[in-house]
Amino acid sequence: MHAWLVEHLSITVPRTPIIKGSSAPFDYLCHTFFEHNAPRDALVWANRGGGKTFLGAVATALDMVFKPGIEIRLLAGSLEQAGRMHEHLRNLFAKEPLSSLVEGKMTEKRLRLTTGSRVELIAASQASVRGTRVQKLRCDEVDLFDPKIWEAAQLVTRSAQCGPIFVPGSIECLSTMHQPFGMMSKLVKEAETGCRKVFKWGVVDVLEHCADEFACTDDTGTDCNLLPECAGSAKERAEPGHIAIADAITMKRRVSLPVWNAEMLSLEPRRTDCVYPDFGPKIHVVNELQTEPGSFVIAGMDFGFRAPTVVLWAEVSALGIVTVFAERIEREIVIAKHAKAIADSEHPLPTWIGVDPAGRQRSGQTGQSDIQVLTHEGLAIKARPSRIAEGIALISARLKPASGEPSLFIHRRCTHLIEAMQQYHYPPDNPNSMEPVKDGPDHAVDALRYMLINLDCPHTAKNSRYTPGR
Repeated sequence: MHAWLVEHLSITVPRTPIIKGSSAPFDYLCHTFFEHNAPRDALVWANRGGGKTFLGAVATALDMVFKPGIEIRLLAGSLEQAGRMHEHLRNLFAKEPLSSLVEGKMTEKRLRLTTGSRVELIAASQASVRGTRVQKLRCDEVDLFDPKIWEAAQLVTRSAQCGPIFVPGSIECLSTMHQPFGMMSKLVKEAETGCRKVFKWGVVDVLEHCADEFACTDDTGTDCNLLPECAGSAKERAEPGHIAIADAITMKRRVSLPVWNAEMLSLEPRRTDCVYPDFGPKIHVVNELQTEPGSFVIAGMDFGFRAPTVVLWAEVSALGIVTVFAERIEREIVIAKHAKAIADSEHPLPTWIGVDPAGRQRSGQTGQSDIQVLTHEGLAIKARPSRIAEGIALISARLKPASGEPSLFIHRRCTHLIEAMQQYHYPPDNPNSMEPVKDGPDHAVDALRYMLINLDCPHTAKNSRYTPGR
């Protein structure tokens, strides 16, 4: 296939990754073209300027030429973004040998071949997406998608016999991961189950050959700006890349390290809008719970019904170090069953449970409050009133204190809480807002907040006599 691309389209695609663990861009083309590869759904996680959109156009051209009658749609966060892939595609079909296959006139939104193959751009709207029935849907910059549009897109594909080739319905996503709470983060997490094939590369994997004009270390002992990532490997490659060495050096100088790591190295998303940017699995996630003399168990609970009810168990050491070691997340279960589950749990009975003070409100049906139901089960409850910002500050201080070591850790089995700590965020479109977005991750984090508020800032009261002034 690579020889055909070179001969007929004058395209050379990097076939060998430079960074260990990365994919070569050509791996994606092979996977999407040969229909026997599984799983058929694919995810391309690559850097900005790393050729994602262009390769999506090349993959579309190969499908249209060799699979007669195939129907493909290009979807992006906006028609403008989808139009970039379509523009690459039109350029490929504007010259021989592909131009003779074009039926009629290519437009800005559609292209049809004499073989019956057809590709169209569709708008990122419910009506456009729901009215689509195709063999392949290619989604560009999926990290910017509205979740409702993405959900609607899951039902648009249909398998079909395209000439001699049977084409299973499939969805491909191509994007940079911008945010830990965005669509790409969710899809990469889901792909761990094997539902999608992931192809990942960064700027180093698509650099051009590094010529002699660039030295890894010059005569003055100054290292190249790209040396930490490249380590001289770009000098060893013969294949052309998508990004010039000089351009990569210039871009790195312009941006902060978090932006460079997220958008050019594909290492981790930017945490600019995250409530807990200092939380890091390598630092705060532990594999074992080491019970020490003088430690005790506490819990935190966030009430819910349609939204999940979350219960967290944590051990507090004699030094005040908190390790969350278990979690319970359930929907549509009444509070009495949660209370019994806590009391009968395999985990130690908590010394007390920190909860939302709103749990004091009585139910109009039972006449009891959530806190009363818990106490009737023999559970000790603490419900100190506090502001969200106060709880956030307490958690942040434990994650990265101004002096000393972190004092908050999470056992790796608590996957929901770990994910919530990474995804809990402020509204990206409102930088002045200090109210975190309530879109899912808040429930587990709220349970943690109630726990630590009642541990670190316990409510105290004292008796006093009021004497009116004379």
